Amino acid sequence: MRLLIVEDEQKTGEYLTKGLTESSFRVDLAINGIDGLHQAMSEEYDLIVLDVMLPKLNGWQVLQTLRSSKIDTPVLMLTARDQIEDRVKGLELGADDYLVKPFAFVELLARIRNILKRNNNVSHDETTLQIENLQLDLLRRRVYRDNEAITLTAKEFSLLELLMQRKGEVLSRSLIASQVWDMNFDSDTNVIDVAIRRLRNKVDKTFEPKLIHTIRGMGYVLDVIDDQDKH
Repeated sequence: MRLLIVEDEQKTGEYLTKGLTESSFRVDLAINGIDGLHQAMSEEYDLIVLDVMLPKLNGWQVLQTLRSSKIDTPVLMLTARDQIEDRVKGLELGADDYLVKPFAFVELLARIRNILKRNNNVSHDETTLQIENLQLDLLRRRVYRDNEAITLTAKEFSLLELLMQRKGEVLSRSLIASQVWDMNFDSDTNVIDVAIRRLRNKVDKTFEPKLIHTIRGMGYVLDVIDDQDKH
């Protein structure tokens, strides 16, 4: 998923860019309000991390312009002031969340993922995940493709559930290992690659469209993508 960070503090901007890139996001950085507004209006992003105190245009002005231009990209506001009025102002202008500096990166990451989860385009109800013709029944632990039942092992089911819940997000091998196997694997192990290959053979090999893709040097993603979009 693609994020835009609008932050004028160099160290903070570099820190956020590095951390979010390592968390499998594609990240662009703007260092003032005018550049941030231009990028937000001319490019497509899944979420914008927007600082309030910016040169040229402040975060409130950027947000207000985006919303008045009918651009509804989710926005997470960052500010050094923990004032109720600021939080209310941000929400009234159309912000999705608000985080006060200084903050822990893990909290920022959790808030970003929560916003994206609320706004993703995976059709589901409380017990079902569905993408294209692939359906995962969480309650009965069953998987169907084109209404055809597919038998998976417990780990394969967990792996598929993770990929579907994070549709469109490139997941690194280490993240998959920690989420599905609850442990860290050495970088030279091929356990994840083998598991992905087996899962792909079951849910993708004889069906269209292909949903599980390898992104070279980065990891795996479940989505409908063209070959030219792979890195």
